[in-house]
Amino acid sequence: MCQPSPNQVLSLYRSLLRYRKQLKYTDKNYFSKRIRKEFERNRTLAPEESVFQYEYANVSQSFFRGD
Repeated sequence: MCQPSPNQVLSLYRSLLRYRKQLKYTDKNYFSKRIRKEFERNRTLAPEESVFQYEYANVSQSFFRGD
């Protein structure tokens, strides 16, 4: 698996922020801050780690949406 492009990462970030609007039982502001914090924290990951984090985030997002 190759390293995700900046556009793919940005797309994931945006889709997670859009998902926030569907939340019912979680504080939306907390969710937004947590997403931003995690993306900022993972900005400096090595390529191998970033691929794993990107794939994990995609799978998690699909699970929560019910895909």
